[in-house]
Amino acid sequence: MELIFYTAFFAPLIGSVFGIPFSSKSKFVSVGIFASLMVGISLFASTLLLVYTYQGGILSIELMDWIVVGSLHIPFGFLVDPVSATMAFVVTLVSFCVHVYAIGYMSHDESFNRFFVYLSAFVFSMLILVLSDNFAGLFIGWEGVGLCSWMLIGFWYHKDSASFAANEAFIMNRIADLGMLLGIFLIYWVFGSLKYEFVFSYVFEAPKELLVAIGILLFIGAMGKSAQFPLHTWLADAMEGPTPVSALIHAATMVTAGVYLVIRANPIYSLIPEFSVFIAFLGAFVAIFAACMALVNKDLKRIIAYSTLSQLGYMFVAAGLGAYWIALFHLATHAFFKSLLFLGAGNVMHAMNDKLDITKMGALYKPLKITAVLMILASIALAGVYPFAGFFSKDKILEATFGSGYYVLWGALLLGAFLTAFYSFRLIMLVFFGEKKHNEHPHEAYNYMLYAMIPLGFLAVFAGFSESYFHHFVLQVLPDFSSHLTIATILKLIALTTCVVLCGILFAVFKYKNGGFSKSLENTFIYKLLRNEYYVPLLYEKLFINNYMRISKVVWVYIEQKTIDFVVDLIANILNGSGNRLRVIQSGNLSKMLRVMFFGVVLLLLLIFV
Repeated sequence: MELIFYTAFFAPLIGSVFGIPFSSKSKFVSVGIFASLMVGISLFASTLLLVYTYQGGILSIELMDWIVVGSLHIPFGFLVDPVSATMAFVVTLVSFCVHVYAIGYMSHDESFNRFFVYLSAFVFSMLILVLSDNFAGLFIGWEGVGLCSWMLIGFWYHKDSASFAANEAFIMNRIADLGMLLGIFLIYWVFGSLKYEFVFSYVFEAPKELLVAIGILLFIGAMGKSAQFPLHTWLADAMEGPTPVSALIHAATMVTAGVYLVIRANPIYSLIPEFSVFIAFLGAFVAIFAACMALVNKDLKRIIAYSTLSQLGYMFVAAGLGAYWIALFHLATHAFFKSLLFLGAGNVMHAMNDKLDITKMGALYKPLKITAVLMILASIALAGVYPFAGFFSKDKILEATFGSGYYVLWGALLLGAFLTAFYSFRLIMLVFFGEKKHNEHPHEAYNYMLYAMIPLGFLAVFAGFSESYFHHFVLQVLPDFSSHLTIATILKLIALTTCVVLCGILFAVFKYKNGGFSKSLENTFIYKLLRNEYYVPLLYEKLFINNYMRISKVVWVYIEQKTIDFVVDLIANILNGSGNRLRVIQSGNLSKMLRVMFFGVVLLLLLIFV
């Protein structure tokens, strides 16, 4: 099994390295094909690892020593258990579909080769993150994902908006990562090791106060990666990157890392229920917070991005309440239909010459029939309609919330389900149906791009039926969660949730079939508040960016120019002036040189005898 592991782990790296010599050259389609093939091989090997762990096997591998200083021993160690095997399978599956799709999507881009170097490196970094058996290895993958996301979000760096978005994502995540790094330091200080097995074995002996501190610091890192409030603004701005990047970031890499961290560190969070409940409440807040912004946004990709932010809130609610396996299940099902939505959005963008305003589309169903069907299936799954995948995982979260007695959280998530259904089908209606509001001549994507989307569409529909198998599978390493609800109560909750979701869908279909809301709505305070993202980006700009710029200007003028530059120039001028004065010594005049020598001898004698 070790050979299979190495194949799954290193294949994306080989695909990335292969493209490096061609990265600055014109398009070489073999780079994209080879990178996709390597990720496909990784997917096949990851599937074998998933089957191996499903049968009860757990693989622990120590590749080599990494850091050995005194009592600190950190190897390049890896762990394949049900959690990491599930994550590796989801990452490689979605990544393979995205890679194949991107061959067509990026076919006209002059930096085609460079794109696949970055994309494969992104997958490799995520595999480091999910397969490491210690917090230090996880952090290396964590930072690798951050670096690759910066390169991919800012891929079209000639655009100021892309460069800003990449820097915003990178800087905001570095702020959060400082908290995570401090948490890792504290783990080593408390336990004397960073290996999961050792830390989680002795977690019950650690002081409660230190566990709370560790939990808070690790969660700060998770907040950055998974874009939880108030570190959320980078996620929507990250849409400046190519659409395949958006699909990968939002479905299988980057943003899922924060949820994975909380799930992996469940022995710590299980012992600090007070803080875990805070995680759940924050998740519920973000679920509503983001869904409301999606209601009024007109940007195709940003709507789907806000949807991701909202669904991450659902995952954190489940993790915060101790339903870790449900959080992981929703993470997996969400990856399938969310990546499908983004890839479908990429097809729409190509058909509309990269236009993103959904209010200026319409009547795209006939020319983009396959894309439309796939996006409708993904939207139904996102809304949580039976028997689609989203129904099983999202309803489990609502059931867990109600069964835990947090009725306010349950009410918030139920409202979130209605809003999700509404904005999902608002997008579908404005893009594919209704009045034609454009002069484009849309056409369907390449066949192989559509073929790459079909497996995701299949899983978006049918993945939910694996719930009982998945439950049994991950309970090998995750604690079980029982809501203690009767079958009758569960059926009533399902019926209520289904009615709420269907009402949201029907309301959106009816409203936008008949022209949508009045234009006067855009002048209301609530609409402007949501359209401007609650003015949080504006607040950050005025509070942080503008003040940072002012401080930078003060430092530049008074420290750089008037202090450092002045001192450097002063030294240079003194040396230059003394050099000019002493240059006369080397005039070649013998009498002058003798006088200088005599003066020097006298000066030395005085220094000796005085």
